[in-house]
Amino acid sequence: MSQKATEDQWSEIITPKKSWFDLRLNELWQYRDLIVLFVRRDFVAVYKQTILGPLWHIIQPLFTTLVFVLVFGNIAGLSTDGQPAFLFYMCGVTIWNYFANNLNKTSNTFVENQGVFGKVYFPRLTVPVSNVISGLFSFTIQFFLFLVIYLVFYLRGVSLQPNMWILAIPFFILTMAILSLGLGIIISSLTTKYRDLTMLIGFGVQLFMYASPVIYPMSSLSPKLQYYMHFNPVASILEGFKYAFFGKGIVSYNSLTYSFILAITIFLIGVALFHRIEKTFMDTV
Repeated sequence: MSQKATEDQWSEIITPKKSWFDLRLNELWQYRDLIVLFVRRDFVAVYKQTILGPLWHIIQPLFTTLVFVLVFGNIAGLSTDGQPAFLFYMCGVTIWNYFANNLNKTSNTFVENQGVFGKVYFPRLTVPVSNVISGLFSFTIQFFLFLVIYLVFYLRGVSLQPNMWILAIPFFILTMAILSLGLGIIISSLTTKYRDLTMLIGFGVQLFMYASPVIYPMSSLSPKLQYYMHFNPVASILEGFKYAFFGKGIVSYNSLTYSFILAITIFLIGVALFHRIEKTFMDTV
């Protein structure tokens, strides 16, 4: 059989990437079945030997919100823009958890999957992408819980102002997904050489939460701090998400556009670095 005849039967030819921005994102669609398997693996691995299973998606945000109400609402007395403290904190926790969980999971991609990566070829980017998709299931459950509690407050006559910004919620989620994915794969690429970063990820994410308007509204900050806060790409998303349900907050199209463009930029830089590192990461992990 001739070499040409043999090549015609191959479904794929693996070739080295020629440059940093030889991203080949089309491979993600070609390996979509593998992404589905990774999503299922993540779901099963987390709840395989737990008693409550997916109920932890409900328990965790509820307890976090209660702690925030006690510490930041009752003790510290932080402003909630005139909204019920429980509802205000839960709104912030819901969208923040999606970002934080994605970042924590994707930042350990190379270290946690080195056994799989060293055995067979597949686009390595499928793993962090599957983390973001599996995180979407968790977000959906928590978001539904928030909507139920929001409806209870609304029916009890609490002055809430849902508005047309609710239609922008898919945009907020998409921006959070892209941003967390980009930051996560940048960190995962660096952890192959600097393992100390794995010790700092959780602490760093926690600090970033306090530097973002999760437990406080931007309106409670001074004009100078509000100006600097606009450079935080997460801030405008959090404020927009809250504004959609409460009708209060500092939201601007310019800030949201900045957040989306920065998220895309970070993602492209992250993918380029990710592909660069994957060539040699088995030698350093």
